[in-house]
Amino acid sequence: MNPLIPLFVVVPLAGAFLTMILDRFLKNINKYISLFVLLILAAMSLVAITTAGGEISVYKVGGWEPVNDIPIGIYMVMDNFTALVLCIINIVGFLSIVYSFTYISRYTAESNFYALFCLMVAGMNGVVLSGDLFNIFVFLEIAAISSYALVAFGVEREQLEATFKYQVLGGLASMLILFGIGLVYWKAKTLNIADIKIAMGDSPDKVHYMVIQLLFLCGFGLKAAVIPFHAWLPDAHSSAPSPISAMLSGVLIKAVGIYVLMRIFFNMFLISYEIAVLITTLGALSMVTGVFLAIGQWDIKRLMAYHSISQMGYVIPSVGMGMILLARGTKPEIATLAIAGGLFHLINHAAFKSLLFLNAGSIEYRTGTRNLKEMGGLARYMPATSSTSFIASMSISGMPPFNGFFSKLIIIIAAVMGKFYLLALIAVIVSIITLASFLKFQRYAFYNREHQGEKTNLKEVPFPMVFSMVVLGILCVILSLIAIPQVRDLFLTPAINVLTDPQYYTSTILGM
Repeated sequence: MNPLIPLFVVVPLAGAFLTMILDRFLKNINKYISLFVLLILAAMSLVAITTAGGEISVYKVGGWEPVNDIPIGIYMVMDNFTALVLCIINIVGFLSIVYSFTYISRYTAESNFYALFCLMVAGMNGVVLSGDLFNIFVFLEIAAISSYALVAFGVEREQLEATFKYQVLGGLASMLILFGIGLVYWKAKTLNIADIKIAMGDSPDKVHYMVIQLLFLCGFGLKAAVIPFHAWLPDAHSSAPSPISAMLSGVLIKAVGIYVLMRIFFNMFLISYEIAVLITTLGALSMVTGVFLAIGQWDIKRLMAYHSISQMGYVIPSVGMGMILLARGTKPEIATLAIAGGLFHLINHAAFKSLLFLNAGSIEYRTGTRNLKEMGGLARYMPATSSTSFIASMSISGMPPFNGFFSKLIIIIAAVMGKFYLLALIAVIVSIITLASFLKFQRYAFYNREHQGEKTNLKEVPFPMVFSMVVLGILCVILSLIAIPQVRDLFLTPAINVLTDPQYYTSTILGM
């Protein structure tokens, strides 16, 4: 057993507790505790992904061993896919905390912010590490409830309305997920993901199986804001404080939505052709609908929120294409390439979309507005914000040499090789519209001279905010290296192997 695995949950939970207690005695200690916690988690995540080596590590909470080959304890599982998502959560979390040092000082009850932030990270880490459905649900609720409070942190009317909608739809998603878990337990008599795979067998009750899959697809689809389950996302992401918007868009919809869907549909269920087609179709709809809803927006954070829906539309159809090919039993190498493209874009999206929301927060911090029509000429006064915003805008638009170009290229190549020509065409068209949308953002925010004379009192945001933006901007360039086969084999291939070889996952966890 790897004793470091539970620390990904224990450390942020302890950080949330200490933040609330010590802040009563030591002023400003809350931010430093949170910074230390996220720094430790980011370092542990990097160690985990560099040392995983294609192996699966299991931590049995309480030391409970299987009884009659039935895993009765709580299993926490670490593999390369887990480590990959842990890096996304904790590195973006660390940079968001640094950014918050200055940004959140405008709000009251800072200690509450940092405690809730640590709880949200603990919940997401727990979701990713849990090896059973019930604890995925428990940690999912910890992350969700924390995020509800953080969206409403400014307690303005807009934020309260957004978090109410978020809570209602989040509660509906949780109900669907819990109902699905109940149906799984009814048939399998276990909630351990690896054990469910064995208990369901190779020829499960098709109707029951399909109902469970649809419940999970709807529930986690709501968490991931896949079309048509997206109604909560634009309001929540645009109303939240910008570091929380970065976490929601860059991390949360992946950890409690996309990650869990991939884990259960690859490692728990038998891959179904019908479900794979449905997932691919929903992803394609998200890609198209999200970008058309975004291009007409003048509120910069709503524009970016709709692009989150669209960009997740690249990840989901890519993974769906891989599932279709695996279900057909044809072209496994193209299926692997499609899944690699999806995972690569998942990583890239965390970098460029988190950066875009931090850019939006910096603009609002200095100008007091999110309306593009009220901006102009900011590049002269905010060079760091302007340059990092340009990098992120080109990355999300799929322009070389930035990371988004390479992941989109892999997805399009996989679509063409797999004869999904319509998906390849849609991906290209959506990328062009995305570029148009972000050229509008760049022009009206940074280069439109109409309002330049009115902004002479502007200046760059404080150093902590600049630091986070610059690091993410550098990541948008460095992550392009994953396109190199040797680097891809180091980081992505072991994660893909875990997903595409469910027997290895099951046998390792159950000791078979």
